[in-house]
Amino acid sequence: MGQNGSELKLLQPGAVHVTARVAARLNEKPNPQIQNRRYNQKPYWDIERARIGDTREVPLEVIVNGYPVAKQNIAADGRQQAVAFDVKIDRSSWIALRILPSSHTNPVFLLVGDRPIRASKRSAQWCLKGVDQCWSKKQKFIKADEMEQAKQDYEHARQTYQHILGECEVD
Repeated sequence: MGQNGSELKLLQPGAVHVTARVAARLNEKPNPQIQNRRYNQKPYWDIERARIGDTREVPLEVIVNGYPVAKQNIAADGRQQAVAFDVKIDRSSWIALRILPSSHTNPVFLLVGDRPIRASKRSAQWCLKGVDQCWSKKQKFIKADEMEQAKQDYEHARQTYQHILGECEVD
């Protein structure tokens, strides 16, 4: 899908048929030094952490607007395999595949009825807080002759996310 802005236009809400060729590889025997670690311990993204028990299987998930909506276990034997999912899309959304906590594809953008993607109020608020956090850390490093433009740029970003927040229908 990495063409035309990775966008797929739908006239109305409905199901989409998601297909991909995927591959993952685990050693035959588990590595307990990695497998049993909490998410906040290194290595953070490692295929071993996704292993299901002592098998060579890992869960492949479909993510819509940041939330898993479908799952299928795949063999992590290094061979490519075809996967398919039917996913209901109610509104403009982004969709991706992931093996948590190992890998995540780039999103494909599904535009329903030419409406913009407004994943959630929570997502827009997170972005708005990110702008404020970035400003709080970087403003002291901005040159005096660039400060006014920087203030305008950050304010533009804030207003953009506030506008998006106002358009969100889902918390």
